Amino acid sequence: MPILPSKSRLAHIVFKHDDKASKNFDLAILILILGSLIVVILDSEPSIYRDYHRELLILEWVFTGLFTVEYGLRIWLSKRKWGYIFSFYGLVDLLAIVPTFLSLILAGTQFLVVIRALRLLRVVRILKLGRYMKEAEVLKSALKASKLKIQLFLGTVVTIVLIAGTLMFIVEGPESGYTSIGMSMYWAIVTLTTVGFGDITPLTPLGKFLASVIMLLGYAIIAVPTGIVTSELAIANTKSKKKQGKTCKNCESKGLDLDAAFCKYCGKEI
Repeated sequence: MPILPSKSRLAHIVFKHDDKASKNFDLAILILILGSLIVVILDSEPSIYRDYHRELLILEWVFTGLFTVEYGLRIWLSKRKWGYIFSFYGLVDLLAIVPTFLSLILAGTQFLVVIRALRLLRVVRILKLGRYMKEAEVLKSALKASKLKIQLFLGTVVTIVLIAGTLMFIVEGPESGYTSIGMSMYWAIVTLTTVGFGDITPLTPLGKFLASVIMLLGYAIIAVPTGIVTSELAIANTKSKKKQGKTCKNCESKGLDLDAAFCKYCGKEI
């Protein structure tokens, strides 16, 4: 008769990723997540729903049951239970099982199980992608440095949308579909972002001229946030490299100056 692992061993398997058992557990969870997402996608297809809805429903409840057991297991094994429950992954784990139970009351909510896709972030643990965290920090630093510029940019865009929407409301009016300033602002956003749904279009020559100006302005505006983030990303990347410095291959000393030709500790050429 097989001996069940102790609680501490189970906790290690569930929460750690440094041995075969824990990696296999995480891999099994990822496979279940992918399987459940495939089931939801297939169930949304009318022809498949008509012929295989019962089978897909059974599979979904099997997946939900397994995820529910896993969620309960994580709470039981956690040293700080409330800490896990209200953590990011804890909330995601909970939201991964709620939609299926909610579908018993509200039809259609079962499709919200696509939230389980967020659990795929655990792949970082399995594939040991932690070594890329430095690059992620550089990106985070660049976005943080760009925050004020982006806010100013968005404020400018909102102002342009408000003015353009109001002008189109005055020029075109309800006859062309611009029934209010709000509707005209919607059109301005669609036009400025070069999406162009075509559900509302100007009919007068002046309206077409204004639309052309907004379209051309849209191309110029798209480049602005890209340039801001790219510039800050280059600066953050340079700072990161300076902070890391060079490493001497001889004595393995780290943090040497980037322009250093020799190691200041052992004197060997870098």
